[in-house]
Amino acid sequence: MHASPPPALPLAPARWRLPPLLKASLAWHAGAGALALAQPALWPWALGTVALDHALVTGIGLWPRSTWLGANLLRLPTASAARREIALTIDDGPDPQITPAVLDLLDAHGAHATFFCIARHAEQHAALCREIVRRGHSVQNHSFDHAHTFSLLGPRAIRRELVRAQDTLAQVTGQRPRYFRAPAGLRNLFLAPVLHELDLQLVAWTRRGFDTVRRDPVDVLARLTAKLAAGDILLLHDHHAAIAVSGRPVTLEVLPALLQRFEDERLHAVTLPEAFA
Repeated sequence: MHASPPPALPLAPARWRLPPLLKASLAWHAGAGALALAQPALWPWALGTVALDHALVTGIGLWPRSTWLGANLLRLPTASAARREIALTIDDGPDPQITPAVLDLLDAHGAHATFFCIARHAEQHAALCREIVRRGHSVQNHSFDHAHTFSLLGPRAIRRELVRAQDTLAQVTGQRPRYFRAPAGLRNLFLAPVLHELDLQLVAWTRRGFDTVRRDPVDVLARLTAKLAAGDILLLHDHHAAIAVSGRPVTLEVLPALLQRFEDERLHAVTLPEAFA
């Protein structure tokens, strides 16, 4: 008899590679420094170019769908789109006033969704968070606190925020998240290497309904379904949702028509892990 081979060791993650934009930014800084040293009288111009570069990198970080600071999912993979799959993502919960109704609507249409949960909310409403998973949906990382200053944090603070959220969500649901969405989609150049270290993938969206600020369900639905296609990633909220004229959260007013639209166009709403399986 031959001895069984030892179990294979997991491969170490590949080293994070600096995106071309940040390589160009470093070269820009070096060039500005060289100019100031060679021509001291031109130091104001050199400083101005550095300030312009900083403004450019900051602005790109405030563009949620940008891929210039690192990988960012805007659509499902080609194989998933070929299966006519679509991803409905729901942010900021769980919310005991809205999430149960969202789950019932999803059940009624046989649809699965990905809930990007704020870990503090998941901790406060652990049973509801587990119910999301029990019904076949996915819970992913939307930070621990959803701080409005997230895009201003340094790498250590970002890592603490993400690790705390990962640990909390894993403890509550029994599943460790694989995907991350930045609060309001805003980030900075420090996020990508931290995500790489934690084996998390940044996810944005194909389009969103702006349901946190727009109260008209017709308007929100139109924004979500404009040029609707297989492979799209759509964004709604089960917390912070605006209140429609009816007095109900606009998300609950939009969801029935949106899910019916999926069915009419033979689109299958799946979770992100299902789409990338």
